[in-house]
Amino acid sequence: MKERFTLKETFAWITADEKRYIEIAKAELKERRTDLERFVRWQPYFAVTLDEYPIDQTNELPEIVLRMIESASKFGIGPMSAVAGTLAEFAVAAMRDAGAAYAMVDNGGDVALITDRDVLVGIYAGESPFSNKIALKIRPSSVLLGICTSSGSVGHSISFGNADAATVMSNSASLSDAAATALCNSVSDAQSVKNAFHTIEHVDGIRGALVIYKDVLATCGKIAEIVRL
Repeated sequence: MKERFTLKETFAWITADEKRYIEIAKAELKERRTDLERFVRWQPYFAVTLDEYPIDQTNELPEIVLRMIESASKFGIGPMSAVAGTLAEFAVAAMRDAGAAYAMVDNGGDVALITDRDVLVGIYAGESPFSNKIALKIRPSSVLLGICTSSGSVGHSISFGNADAATVMSNSASLSDAAATALCNSVSDAQSVKNAFHTIEHVDGIRGALVIYKDVLATCGKIAEIVRL
């Protein structure tokens, strides 16, 4: 079953076999958002900086804040670059810990999942001819996977690049979200695509990545099988 969940800026699709797991994901999203909002009221700079955010060793920070900082700092970018993926990751982890074998949260194109069956994760790439024509085929895995996409041509998120889609796959949706932002920022034109992968390939945990720029599609690492829709 699949259900839409909306809370302020969060617009997510939650998928599981049982309604109770969806309710667990909703509760987790609400709790983690509350922790984040409380922190931002105390430290408003956290929500607007585009630079790496220093960890304050003198104060105990919420777990969501720490995870966002840790993921984004690997690429030298602001922590809000990882917010959607981090929320999705917490929600799926909560469903998994409650016993779910199939759980997925798609938070505005940033996906966290565990699955006991093959799953197709489609790629939306704006006006590119590849948009909604291809998907990543995800094999069964009890290990949490993060598949996150950033775009310079789609959506309202801040991007300094021009990729129609920059998708990163890792074992952390938080890490994948930040990495996708950094990867997208590095794509200015078709010629820049190949070198853009250097932005993320040095980071441990990244499995693979895909970039779509107009009619160009390129991959690196061990990205999942690409299939036509």
